[in-house]
Amino acid sequence: MYKIAVIGGDGTGPEVTQEAVKALHAIQKKYALSFQFTSLDYNGTRHMETGKILSDDELEGLRQYDAILLGAIGHPDVKPGVLERGILLKIRFGLDQYINLRPVQLYENVETPLKNKGPKDINYIVVRENSGDLYTGKGHTENKGTDNEVAVEEMVYTYHQAKRCLIYAFEIAKNRRKGQAWANLSPEDIQKGYTAKLTLVVKSNVLSHVFGLWNRVYDELKPLYPTVKTDYIHVDACCIYMVESPERFDVIVTTNMFGDIITDLAAVTQGGMGISPGANINPEGVSMFEPIGGTAPDFTGKNQINPLAAIGSAQMMLTHFKEIEAAEALEAAMKKVIKKTKSMAAAKMGFGTTEIGDMIAQEIING
Repeated sequence: MYKIAVIGGDGTGPEVTQEAVKALHAIQKKYALSFQFTSLDYNGTRHMETGKILSDDELEGLRQYDAILLGAIGHPDVKPGVLERGILLKIRFGLDQYINLRPVQLYENVETPLKNKGPKDINYIVVRENSGDLYTGKGHTENKGTDNEVAVEEMVYTYHQAKRCLIYAFEIAKNRRKGQAWANLSPEDIQKGYTAKLTLVVKSNVLSHVFGLWNRVYDELKPLYPTVKTDYIHVDACCIYMVESPERFDVIVTTNMFGDIITDLAAVTQGGMGISPGANINPEGVSMFEPIGGTAPDFTGKNQINPLAAIGSAQMMLTHFKEIEAAEALEAAMKKVIKKTKSMAAAKMGFGTTEIGDMIAQEIING
């Protein structure tokens, strides 16, 4: 039995997580799996009513679960950053979820703004380091409110942080998920015994201290993974290639800030936030699975938001648990339902939020 903490969060977050839970209930009926769901009200509404965000005791309590299923965090009546840092980042840092994992896959019947690109071209994974960089809050402001004001944010990385992230990425490239077909590998690459190509994306030509460290660790690890083809590009070039030639990527590994930016670009190429799942991984601890989109307050309560990214996050959770058969069944159900939709955009799918969830659950049962 897997114990799952469900944090619906704010806006449309509870609506999409409800459909992810619905899909997991169907998986539970079909396979020899059992889930115990516990709903937790760590969100903006509670903060508005009580002043609470996420206490240290509540954070510690999350360690009893096998995983966390999150909807979205952010409330229009709460100052930006309060909930995001007080809940989302506190969980990520507190539970040492040092990998942010983002599959970028274009499914059939999903439109991409990229001309002449299809599902075979857009099929890669971004491994984003999730514990360091500019997001740790290190920095200061001097002479605030004057003409001499100076604001400093510190980008800090340790050898340990870079190495464990790079190892995780190398392992993904070495041990491709069962049935996963990467777009990039040529017949010649396969004949040479390569399993995938790993591309390091940083900016070492300008920011030589931090990214020089990343490059050195990358070079140290290469000999340990002879079946992984390696590459390096600057982050600005990565943005170009994501649009011009996404088929060049299999696995991308990058830092926290750059990863945050390029995965949003990647999401647009695969059909938008409504179809883009994500995960915050601690390989030795409690991981958290969430759609990468926001709270979408304009659609709250209208039964119009797309739940597929949240359901895809549940599919990632099953893969994380190594419940591969169940994970593949859920993805297969998603593909079938996606073929019936008109769009991935909210209110344009041709079906309501709950209808999408019902259809996927039925496909799982019938599959």
